[in-house]
Amino acid sequence: MQDQATSRARANARTLRSAMTDGERRLWSRLRGEQLSVKFRRQHPLGSYVADFACLEPRLIVELDGSQHADQVGYDARRDAFFEAQGFAVLRFAADAPFTNLDGVLHVIAAQLQAPLAPTSTLPRRGRESNTQGVSS
Repeated sequence: MQDQATSRARANARTLRSAMTDGERRLWSRLRGEQLSVKFRRQHPLGSYVADFACLEPRLIVELDGSQHADQVGYDARRDAFFEAQGFAVLRFAADAPFTNLDGVLHVIAAQLQAPLAPTSTLPRRGRESNTQGVSS
């Protein structure tokens, strides 16, 4: 199975779990324990990548993008392509979204969970266009 994690990704995931950002911790506090009626995993390794948050059924990845992501657009595109090839939808949010619009983030995630085959969407990022309508930050 291609979504099996490499040993390096598993080790990296363990490290990332102990060094979560404040935004990741805030979002995790609302995703953990099946609060959205599904189980999420934090810093979950898949292949050679680590997803910030993964729901294995239905297949959904949630990513929080900090400023470093502006410099790694190609890498993020390859990651997203890998996740999507494994059958996952990918939602990306700005790293500060859990502080500026946590309810909006959770609303988009819940909507995607209700319609896992629908196109992916994200909240608006500062200085970037977004394809999400009706959610303000």
